[in-house]
Amino acid sequence: MRPFFSRIIKPWLALTVAAILAGASQQACSKDAAAKVPEGPEAVEAGRREKGVHVVDLAVTEKGFEPGAVKLKKGEPVKLVVTRKTDVTCATELVMDEYKIDAKLPLNTPVEIAFTPSQGGTLRYGCAMGKMIAGTFVVE
Repeated sequence: MRPFFSRIIKPWLALTVAAILAGASQQACSKDAAAKVPEGPEAVEAGRREKGVHVVDLAVTEKGFEPGAVKLKKGEPVKLVVTRKTDVTCATELVMDEYKIDAKLPLNTPVEIAFTPSQGGTLRYGCAMGKMIAGTFVVE
């Protein structure tokens, strides 16, 4: 019985423990991270205006997209400058379904994304994994 335990059970237990620990380290891609996205009145005025374009700097950190909620104006062109600053995230892309945006976010490289919000309301964007890591634009 001892050879069976040593050869079969011990490796299986080691793999199980490794899988559990790996799952715990993926907290950045959990539903909890998506649940913390502020909306509505918590949205901030962010960015600057350059020649009629609202330029918004976004960062991808261990906390997700920062800032998490930004106010925009309907009909005003927007240029997002997104920089992924961590490898500890599944947000290696920014996806915004309403505008058919799917932009790769290489590490420490600013990526420019342009669009013009055409409708008011809350616009959700996020990672390619079902927007588990997400942010919002509140379009007024």
